[in-house]
Amino acid sequence: MTAKIKCLVTGGAGFIGSHLCDKLIEKRYEVVCLDNLITGNKENLRQLLNNPNFHFVQHDVVNPFTTKLDLLNQKIQYIYHLASPASPPQYRKYSIETLLTNSSGTYNVLELARKMKAFYLLASTSEVYGNPIMHPQKESYFGNVNPVGLRACYDEGKRFAEALTMEYVRKHNLDARIVRIFNTYGPRMQKDDGRVVSNFINQAIAGISLTIYGDGTQTRSFCYISDMVNGIIAAMESKDMIGEVVNLGNPNELTIEEIGEIILKLTNSKSSMEKYDERIGDDPDKRKPDIEKAMKKLHWEPQIDLETGLNKTIEYFKNL
Repeated sequence: MTAKIKCLVTGGAGFIGSHLCDKLIEKRYEVVCLDNLITGNKENLRQLLNNPNFHFVQHDVVNPFTTKLDLLNQKIQYIYHLASPASPPQYRKYSIETLLTNSSGTYNVLELARKMKAFYLLASTSEVYGNPIMHPQKESYFGNVNPVGLRACYDEGKRFAEALTMEYVRKHNLDARIVRIFNTYGPRMQKDDGRVVSNFINQAIAGISLTIYGDGTQTRSFCYISDMVNGIIAAMESKDMIGEVVNLGNPNELTIEEIGEIILKLTNSKSSMEKYDERIGDDPDKRKPDIEKAMKKLHWEPQIDLETGLNKTIEYFKNL
């Protein structure tokens, strides 16, 4: 069956991007995946590379889209803009690249969307809320962000990308929407991405102490990857989403210590938990999405419970 709808996914070789490509192909769309492979991994796309409806293009969105990118000269209906380093070790290592991707890169992708008259989705982040004073975090909250801190390259980069997207809505009537992605986990996470779930699972499997920065009372809410992808697609394809901002995440809030205890139980690990006083710069104390808007406008909410998702993720890391 020939695909009728063509999608562009920037950052499509990354953790969330590759799962999004999988789901779009499953829906029989034609998919162009764009990635410069700085933090993405082409291995994440191995199952798609021989599919006639899937096309991989190695390109940095910071660079203009040229006529050499023939696949972008054809009509694209949906543009999912996910390109950006996303984990603390990645965006600290590539801090300037992160800022440029979310500024110049976002401009280039928005210009393409404008010219194509495509529907556009910006994958933003819960980090735009910074270390929140409002809890749980609603879309109307402006955030508490350090503009010059260690995380600013990512936090402020995404805040700029949101602002630029909204100007395209206002000035060019672009049919754009913004999703703020909260902590997401699952297969294809990088083993060394510095995120708590991958850190804890790999430490537990190796039988070494689980590393906790701070006293372990800081909280996070974790959404399984399949739920997140379904939410992203729902945000793109739902009606009346122009200029809308919506949280996507799982509101099941746990302390870091509680997450560690669950992972130790599921891995049958004898590891202990080792706490360090030092917290990495501007690490938020609390993180929990208010998803009332997603439930009402997108008819979406997470379906995968934490233990089910963690077991699938543990199995993935065991098989690496």
